[in-house]
Amino acid sequence: MFNLKETLHSSIKSALLVLKLIIPLFILADTLLYFDVLKYISFLFEPVTSLLNLPVEAALGIAAGILFNLYAAIAFLAPLGLNAYEWTILATFLGVAHSLVVENTIMKKLGISHIYSAVLRVSIAFLSVLPITLLPKELFNGSASLATTNVALKYNSFTEMLQNSFVNASYLSLKVIVLVTLIIFLMNYIKSTKIVQKYQKKANTFFSIITGLILGITYGAGILINESKKGHLSKVDIFYIGTFLMIAHAIIEDTFLFVIFGANAWVVISIRLLMAFIFSFILVKIYKNTHYTNVKISDSP
Repeated sequence: MFNLKETLHSSIKSALLVLKLIIPLFILADTLLYFDVLKYISFLFEPVTSLLNLPVEAALGIAAGILFNLYAAIAFLAPLGLNAYEWTILATFLGVAHSLVVENTIMKKLGISHIYSAVLRVSIAFLSVLPITLLPKELFNGSASLATTNVALKYNSFTEMLQNSFVNASYLSLKVIVLVTLIIFLMNYIKSTKIVQKYQKKANTFFSIITGLILGITYGAGILINESKKGHLSKVDIFYIGTFLMIAHAIIEDTFLFVIFGANAWVVISIRLLMAFIFSFILVKIYKNTHYTNVKISDSP
């Protein structure tokens, strides 16, 4: 049964998180750009941003996303005035490799090591960007709605920059809060449906993948943790599902946070799904042949 009170509570909690993260980090990013601080440390990030066809200034946003979450990443990236092509790259890369500290800890509870999780997600994130470079540029039109491409030239004073930065950060926060609230309502409704209620206590490979794909690692892995403790899923099942979900999870929420800025949703979702199917299949075959040659993978999609 859909719980409106719980959904509203989750929405408010998420809204507060967005406000606490986006506004101060957005202003910090604008301040760094205003004083041109990044030029002194850009050489440290140039190899990474070059591989991703992104400006050096995007490095702080990428680092924030990898270590913390997508809200922190967006707060640093929004002031840069990136175009739709660059936002699509970021949506794809950070969609795979974000919140590694928290989400890899969740996977650890399933028996998947931190090292494997980190190496898999970062390497696949880089590989996922390659197909985008081969696509026609016509697929990527438009630019960020909050473009502030050169704040050092745009503003006449530091005070003016701070005022405009706060307004832009507040506007961005409002857009993100509206989107996240809609997604929370949708996700909670899905969780309350009979089919989810029926199978959440008795997982199988296909259902677990679909759950994590739509609702995210936390919810999908939560089901798997209970089932692994009961012995209902083999280690190969856990390895397969975990690998798939680390590449493609919360695919609606993660993607549409970047669509706000012009990222191509179809490109991002297609590439993440394709990479998830290919690499989880390859890696589970290697894992099976090396460690569990006598274990048959059950319920594979």
